[in-house]
Amino acid sequence: MNQEFRDAVYQIVAAIPAGTVCSYGQVARMAGYPRHARFVGRLMSQLPKGSKLPWHRVIRGDGGLPLIGTPSGETQLRRLHKEGVAVLGHRVPLRRFQWRPEAAESAPGE
Repeated sequence: MNQEFRDAVYQIVAAIPAGTVCSYGQVARMAGYPRHARFVGRLMSQLPKGSKLPWHRVIRGDGGLPLIGTPSGETQLRRLHKEGVAVLGHRVPLRRFQWRPEAAESAPGE
C-alpha cells in the first residue's frame, strides 16, 4: 500500500458523516483503487489506539459488521448506535444509512 492510497483512504473515512456508513469497497473506489477493499480493511485495523478517524463507519459491502464478538466490534456497534445508525441482526440497512456523497453533490438547489 502506497502513501497516496493511505492518505486518500484516511481523507475519505474522515469525511464520512456521522449517522452514515461506507463499505470497504466504496472507500477503495472513491480513493481510486477499486480492487483494494481488503487493504482498506487492513488500514482500519492498523489505526493507532486513540485515533480520531471514524473507523466504525466503515463496514462490509453487505452491510455486515466485520468485528462482531470482539471488543472492537462492541465499540463499533456502540458508536454506530450513538450516531443513530440502526443495526439489525448485525447488519446496517444500507439503503437507509449508506453514505452517498455523489447524491449530495447533485442535490437540487445547491
